[in-house]
Amino acid sequence: MEFFKLTKRFNDEEDGAVTVDWVVLTAAIVGLGVAVITSVRNGVTNLGENISERVEGYIE
Repeated sequence: MEFFKLTKRFNDEEDGAVTVDWVVLTAAIVGLGVAVITSVRNGVTNLGENISERVEGYIE
């Protein structure tokens, strides 16, 4: 009988489900952030190289 009460209480509680939702949401946001940073980093690197080449052209 005690096992059934424990099982019912476990099924009725939603705290764990909310935690899982937050973990999944946080992981998705972190993954999106990493993807954006990688994309922006490549663009900024190319822009920096272009600026460097132009500045060197004016100095010489």
